[in-house]
Amino acid sequence: MNLFNVYPLFDITPVTAKDVYVFDEKGTKYLDLYGGHAVISIGHAHPEYVKAVSEQVAKIGFYSNSIQNPLQVELAEKLGKLSNCDEYELFLCNSGAEANENALKIASFHTHKKKVLAFKNSFHGRTSAAVVATDNPKIIAPINAQQEVNFVDFGDLESVEKILTQNKTCAVIFETIQGVGGLDESTTAFYQGLEKLCKATNTLLIADEVQSGFGRTGDFFAFQKHKITPDVISMAKGMGNGFPIGGILIHPKIKASFGLLGTTFGGNHLACAASLAVLKVIENEKLMNNAKEISNYFIKNCDSISQLKSVKGRGLMLGLEFDFPIAELRKKLIYNHHIFTGSANNPNLIRILPSLTVKKEHIDLFFDALQQEL
Repeated sequence: MNLFNVYPLFDITPVTAKDVYVFDEKGTKYLDLYGGHAVISIGHAHPEYVKAVSEQVAKIGFYSNSIQNPLQVELAEKLGKLSNCDEYELFLCNSGAEANENALKIASFHTHKKKVLAFKNSFHGRTSAAVVATDNPKIIAPINAQQEVNFVDFGDLESVEKILTQNKTCAVIFETIQGVGGLDESTTAFYQGLEKLCKATNTLLIADEVQSGFGRTGDFFAFQKHKITPDVISMAKGMGNGFPIGGILIHPKIKASFGLLGTTFGGNHLACAASLAVLKVIENEKLMNNAKEISNYFIKNCDSISQLKSVKGRGLMLGLEFDFPIAELRKKLIYNHHIFTGSANNPNLIRILPSLTVKKEHIDLFFDALQQEL
């Protein structure tokens, strides 16, 4: 049997990894400044993480959500404390797409409306409603198109108001910093205006923090810089440091009932142990502070790159935009210098999404390689 061929693959086969490095089957060492799409938050094979997952799987790895699981309670308490979102309630699932799917579903249940408002250049996942709220017609199948989504320009409050006042929209879903779209972030006035319009029209405000959450921007969630209170917050990627886990934080004004949401694997014992280890390391090693410090250092180094058009993003969710396509440059960084970086919908932008443990010496290696290739 062959694999279903949907991924263009680089000719690299990682077999081991440690902190910000991965090693292939030949022993070649690669600097990982992409973290597998921002998934690796506390470094590959962090000792605390390995210990927590290993000890948990030796006890019990999984049972259904029909029994008590104290690890879920512990995770909710720890997450609430570290994120300063204590007032929210936690529902656990398996991925970012599933988190957004549940966020949109709960918005429709709560408001009894069915349309969604999203923003151009967005990415929210590949499941039924999440994929239609993603601004990419190529990945929307006919069966998905039954969902009704309005797209407006990111930052256009006037268009948002025109749509919401029609009273047909259950949710506005937004990325504080658009990940796949190319690291664009709007203004505080825009996000606060969104919140005000949603409150006035009985529309839920969903903050998609799947990529930007768990400390990546230097704040626990990227929206917190803008002093807003979303009704639902979705999260996933950095939440488990590679173990599949996602979740939504739900404002207490939204009431739970038995059967409203559900999942087989979500919130299993192993997933909770993995995420608890991530939170412990983020807190103990002050990784949100490190994200800010290394971000400042990275941005200062950008002054040395004359070909650079702009620097986008915040914390360790960064983009380097040039005035030429970067596909070949990324290949040279991988094959000539053994450095992983990411791409975006913007063909001229390199994405930088390293582990929050990254150090200045690693940034130096990247800029040395970049200058050589440019």
